[in-house]
Amino acid sequence: MIHEFLTQYNLQGVVIGLMTFLIIGLFHPLVIKGEYYMGQRCNWLFLTGGILTLIASLMTSGTASILCGVTSFSCFWSILEVKEQRERVRKGWFPANPRRGQRGFKRSGRRPV
Repeated sequence: MIHEFLTQYNLQGVVIGLMTFLIIGLFHPLVIKGEYYMGQRCNWLFLTGGILTLIASLMTSGTASILCGVTSFSCFWSILEVKEQRERVRKGWFPANPRRGQRGFKRSGRRPV
């Protein structure tokens, strides 16, 4: 029913564009929070999510397939963004998690990984 409405009024492109914008917008805070609480370990979550939504994209069709594909590659892109976020934290542009930075950092004298 919704698909017929979108097709009849040629709104599929607009809906896909809006949903893509929302998906990408959702991943920005996920990267920031993921790096803050988990550091580089959140990359495994993004990789797993990306693989699962890529599989879902291959198993579905139409708009759902497109949105799963957008979500998948947003997950893959987030892996790179976590590394960039780490650098932004190092530069002082974003706050570092004081609890995560102190574990093993002061005792060993090494920089956190």
